[in-house]
Amino acid sequence: MTSLRLRMMEDMQVRNLALNTQTSYLQQVSLFARHFERSPEQLGPEHIRDYQVYLTNEKKLAPGSVLIAVAALRFLYKVSLHRDWIFGDVIPAPKKPQTLPVILSPEEVLQFLGCVRDRKHHAILTTCYAAGLRISEAVHLTVPDIDSARMVIRVDQGKGQKDRYVMLSQKLREILRDWWRVEKPGHWLFPGDIEGRHITRDAVELACQKARLRFPVRKPVTPHSLRHAFAVHMLEAGTDVRTIQLLLGHRSLATTARYLRIATSKVCSASSPLDLLPRPVPFEPKPAPPQHF
Repeated sequence: MTSLRLRMMEDMQVRNLALNTQTSYLQQVSLFARHFERSPEQLGPEHIRDYQVYLTNEKKLAPGSVLIAVAALRFLYKVSLHRDWIFGDVIPAPKKPQTLPVILSPEEVLQFLGCVRDRKHHAILTTCYAAGLRISEAVHLTVPDIDSARMVIRVDQGKGQKDRYVMLSQKLREILRDWWRVEKPGHWLFPGDIEGRHITRDAVELACQKARLRFPVRKPVTPHSLRHAFAVHMLEAGTDVRTIQLLLGHRSLATTARYLRIATSKVCSASSPLDLLPRPVPFEPKPAPPQHF
């Protein structure tokens, strides 16, 4: 391990960055150094620019993937190497397209969950939808996190290392009780195949893909799709955006407000100006030209 790698690791640890973030940043800087076969200490703005062009034009990475590399390099040069650059100019971030997720209807959610054959996978994917959890939050649930007396679920150290509570619906409580009676999980609510560990995200993703093959509706479905569906269905049911923000654990209200662009009850409730005109717009076809033969 080089001294620079150790310094960067320590810089991330003292700032209490999430473990996944630390792993990702180290991987991105390692790829950057390997590309030029030199230490990042010996590389400058032109090398960084060439590397971003390489990622975009040759590797064909999506803007979201390039953003991860940008964040890692900014941390390295700003925090660990103390470069006094104007980072917005030296390491520019690509503009990420503002896309909207494809949303399952309530009927489609029910139909999809019916395609999940395994009891544990069905329980965890239902939890993602019923409580709006990220898959990383769902796999880390423990048995004491389910508070049936208060009808809440405690999400311990969710994204951004923040605790929060979400609702425990009556139907989800019964599903989790049935799961507990049959499997008797110990500490982890959804244990994995390795003794003492929880189920992995990859295992849930794979189960979702298998159920997707049996799902007759041609829409993309991932565990995160169920979280999106939770937010939109709550919004369409009349729940205010601020409450949904708290349930989802979003830092910014603007992140939650994007669901306003998807909720049909909000989008379709407004009247088109055409419907407000006093009478229908007449359509008068052009007169047919006279026939001379």
